[in-house]
Amino acid sequence: MKNNYRKLKLSILLQTVFVTALTVLVGGVILEYVIDGVYNDSFANIFVKALLDLNVSEETAINLYWRLIGDNKVFFMILGFLALFSLFFYVALSKMTKYLDQVGDGIENILSDSTEPIELITELKPLEIRLNEIKDTLKRQEKEAQENEQKKNDLVLFLAHDLKTPLTSVVAYLSMLDAYPDMSEEERARYTHISLEKATRLGELISEFFEITRFNLHDIVLEMAELNLTMMLEQIADELYGVLQEKHLTCRVEAEDELIIEGDADKLARVFDNILRNAIVYCSEGSELLITAHRLKEGVEIIFENEGHTISPENLDKIFDKFYRADVSRSSSTGGAGLGLAIAKEIVELHGGNILAESEEGKTRFVVTLPPPDEKGEKKDEVHAHSRRPSGGKSGRRKGIQRRPRRGAVG
Repeated sequence: MKNNYRKLKLSILLQTVFVTALTVLVGGVILEYVIDGVYNDSFANIFVKALLDLNVSEETAINLYWRLIGDNKVFFMILGFLALFSLFFYVALSKMTKYLDQVGDGIENILSDSTEPIELITELKPLEIRLNEIKDTLKRQEKEAQENEQKKNDLVLFLAHDLKTPLTSVVAYLSMLDAYPDMSEEERARYTHISLEKATRLGELISEFFEITRFNLHDIVLEMAELNLTMMLEQIADELYGVLQEKHLTCRVEAEDELIIEGDADKLARVFDNILRNAIVYCSEGSELLITAHRLKEGVEIIFENEGHTISPENLDKIFDKFYRADVSRSSSTGGAGLGLAIAKEIVELHGGNILAESEEGKTRFVVTLPPPDEKGEKKDEVHAHSRRPSGGKSGRRKGIQRRPRRGAVG
């Protein structure tokens, strides 16, 4: 940026040189034609005559002239040149201050929320570009904040409205069960099941309210520890057994043995759970979810793949935005707050990793890359991931890739 102000530096330098040259020229003219010229004797005579009028002798007056003026000619020349330079430089500064006025106008343009671009003089072109970039950034951030706030408000209204539906159903069916104690076992079981479904949905909606609050009011703080990624992925797939059964899905984990990373076990579990639940919502019924994990030179790569509708490129660009839902027509029974993937992205990036989405030919893949663990000598005996291992899981070590079907598979 410093080198971009060469025109400004050159302009100030030229103005300074011009002021200096003008001072020398005007001072030289005054010295030649006034001080040393025709007016030299006249000035001396006037000075002596003024002293004579004060009853000073002529000899004393002449001596005073030479002592005060004649012998100090160089001093008065320097003083005169400084006075001329100051005068001309002050006049020149009025042009230089225009640079500050221009900058002030540019800042005022930003503060006034004007739609007009900032335009400065040529010498301040780099600053003009930077101010316009700042203006565009502020406008974009303001627009994004407004859009996010609107999405959140719409979502809260949407969820608040939907809270009434399952609650009303729960109350209605429970009232029927209470009012008719002689109801047949078949009807009682049916109404009880419906009440349970509605109550479960009600709990999900309330959880989404808490999710929105947590995302906006709390910063994510990581508690780093060494963990076994292979075991974590296996357990998360096992924990989704019930959800997988509802859509007749299978989930398969293919992960290299003993993938050790450095991270927050609870937060990463939340990332993988959010990605998997999102995949379950959008995948085709009866298809298979595939989780693969392997080492890279720069860390570990985890891939979540599901079959379903291909996501368009424009939706892929927004899929990690807050409150974004790829299918806006999705019913409230399956809809979420649109925060899961946004939270997943934030957590992954806090770990120094990266997350991206790909979709083509009916398959969607979420690719998570995490950095390798820090070299700390001996590994810790027990890590967080080990404690998350389900009690019924296998603990034997296997080399290479694990390719066993998940407990969530429905044959």
